[in-house]
Amino acid sequence: MKNKIIQACGFALLSACMIITALFLAGIIYFIAVNGRQALSWQFLTAPPLNGMSAGGVAPAIVGTFYLTMGSVIFALPLGVGCAVYLQEYSAGGRMSDIIRVAVNNLAGVPSVVFGLFGLGIFVKFLGFGVSILSGSLTLGILILPGIISASQEALLAVPVSFKEASLAIGATKWQTIKRIILPCALPGILTGVILGIGRAAGETAPILFTAAAFYKRGYPNSLFSEVMALPYHIYALMTEGVNPEKQTAIAYGCALILVAMVALMSSLAIFIRNKYRSAYGNGPRRNYNA
Repeated sequence: MKNKIIQACGFALLSACMIITALFLAGIIYFIAVNGRQALSWQFLTAPPLNGMSAGGVAPAIVGTFYLTMGSVIFALPLGVGCAVYLQEYSAGGRMSDIIRVAVNNLAGVPSVVFGLFGLGIFVKFLGFGVSILSGSLTLGILILPGIISASQEALLAVPVSFKEASLAIGATKWQTIKRIILPCALPGILTGVILGIGRAAGETAPILFTAAAFYKRGYPNSLFSEVMALPYHIYALMTEGVNPEKQTAIAYGCALILVAMVALMSSLAIFIRNKYRSAYGNGPRRNYNA
């Protein structure tokens, strides 16, 4: 009886934590939606800023945010998965592996503004990329890299050892086993790290402040070396600059609502892909694993 009471209390506590977290999330989304929906219109989504950013739309900022977010994921995903595969499948667990793991954990705790200064010094100035999409994407990619590495390691670790042993037993090489068995089975967990990375990359201001973002730009980027407007920096600029705070505050809330919707859409796509692979390699029917 005592154990059942403790178990019931534990479940009740966990349920309360979940409900409180959901309420906070719902409250934030509701607050942004109520304050931002008045600014939304077709012109707001498709037109550039006008009249000192107190009118018009935010189309260049939407496009710039999409480019920067996708660029960071394209850079960080193969690098993060490759690092996780090395640490989990090839590393002998020596000093070098320990150093890499400590470095990854420490990198996850570095403030985002430090990443921005690093991107400014390395990508913008040393490599000569300038303030551009490329510099911003690489900086954001390094920012989300620790999360992708950690999520990928956990996903690789969760693949049953019997899968690996069965593949090796029928004559597959280690690389074939990793490519055909381990990575497909681990893909849902890897995509979880990508989903978290998308949310962080899309919402960061400090890194792109030094490497990619323009205060005002009417046109759209035409190359990787173009500077861009981005929603997080645009929100910051609207709330800290200008002479018409009432109009600019309404536009800032509209930008925040669009940013939340963009992150939700991109994350939903990743979740759809994750669930598709989870059903194929997880609880659903197994595919043919022949190497």
